[in-house]
Amino acid sequence: MRQFIPVATPALLGNEKAYVMDCLASTWISSHGKYIERFESAFAEFCGVKHALSCCNGTVALHLALLALDVGPGDEVIVPTLTYVATANAVTYCGARPVFVDSEPETWNMNPALIEEKITPRTKGIIAVHLYGHPVDMDPILHFAHKHRLFVIEDAAEAHGAGYKGRRIGSIGDINIFSFFGNKIITTGEGGMVVTNDEGLANRVRQLKGQGMDPNRRYWFPIVGYNYRMTNVAAAIGVAQLEKADWHIARRREIAAEYHERLKDLPGITFQPEKSWAHSVHWMTSAVLNEQCRYSSTSVMRSLAEANIETRPFFCPMHKLPMYSDFAHGQRFPVADYLADRGFNLPSSATLGDDDISYICSQMTQILSQ
Repeated sequence: MRQFIPVATPALLGNEKAYVMDCLASTWISSHGKYIERFESAFAEFCGVKHALSCCNGTVALHLALLALDVGPGDEVIVPTLTYVATANAVTYCGARPVFVDSEPETWNMNPALIEEKITPRTKGIIAVHLYGHPVDMDPILHFAHKHRLFVIEDAAEAHGAGYKGRRIGSIGDINIFSFFGNKIITTGEGGMVVTNDEGLANRVRQLKGQGMDPNRRYWFPIVGYNYRMTNVAAAIGVAQLEKADWHIARRREIAAEYHERLKDLPGITFQPEKSWAHSVHWMTSAVLNEQCRYSSTSVMRSLAEANIETRPFFCPMHKLPMYSDFAHGQRFPVADYLADRGFNLPSSATLGDDDISYICSQMTQILSQ
């Protein structure tokens, strides 16, 4: 039997071990230490922004961004329905209501043309999720935000290093977030980052993530805050990962290109498009079985699992989840439903070898040609 091929594993091929061992030797292993400052400074430069603030995961980063923007009870925030649940959950943590928007067929991201009809007097902002590493079409979103005086958050948890019309993702919205979970392009094991050019928002996030302590008076807490800090050990891994960021990004694009080339003549399968204005980083090589295919994504994933190949389904749209279904009562999201029903992610680790991709593609061809 072929050795198991996971859908995603971290690529720890640089100075990760050396920097972690340095942390252990110094005993600086909690939320203070030189690697936190190094990671934040390097990541701000990577994104082309003035401020980067580390935290313990991507969901927390979203929560901090929303809190910094004073989102609270009675507010509404527009989000895509096809996203990871953290996007909607973070809005709910604030006591606000997520308002869902369908996907567009061209990028699979939130459809900008459907946003304005969702805006109400309670709408406070928009979260644009760069799904599976492909940028959202940001210009129309920024237009509506400016027109209606709304904030824009980029949820770039899956899009480290992606580009939109020559701009680095994470530098476009008012305040933006990244995740460094173990399967992400850049990882710290668990971790997140809030990035912004707004000094006031940065100071607000910095205070909120450190229990609300006054920056000028130790152990004085004028607001309720959170213990949302990253550890120095996690930051050390992040510094090492950023040193090889160009390689990580290029490798994901190479893997996607290999899949596209080897499976391009296979009927019934469509890959996430890449628009001319976008530089996708292909966090996951994502495929949809179109109408020409007589197999379901579930059956194909099951067959691949029998061949020792792990896959994963697309995210379940938010409007189908029990806690959010009432928010979308009577509304239709046909594109998101189509993608979620037919989509799945192939193994996409940067450490995949050519023989791994060849084996996966041969199994895909065999399954879909039966």
